[in-house]
Amino acid sequence: NRKAGYLMGQGKSMEEAMKEVNMVVEGVYSTKAAVKLGEKYGVSLPIIDKVNEILFQGKDPREAVNELMLRDSKTEHSSLTWKE
Repeated sequence: NRKAGYLMGQGKSMEEAMKEVNMVVEGVYSTKAAVKLGEKYGVSLPIIDKVNEILFQGKDPREAVNELMLRDSKTEHSSLTWKE
């Protein structure tokens, strides 16, 4: 997982990274499962969503990180209160 992520961060595609590490990259498959679970239970998963966009929609990793870091602050769970 780490090496494949590192390679993708350097600009390689998911396919190129997986071919280079020549191993199963569990994170690729668990990302798809996490997205489906988030949708099923109505849970917002912004980091998982960005990872999914990088892996399967060709999003630039730098752009994804910028979008995450610049998004509006909000309460992630209804039982938690946001303090500024």
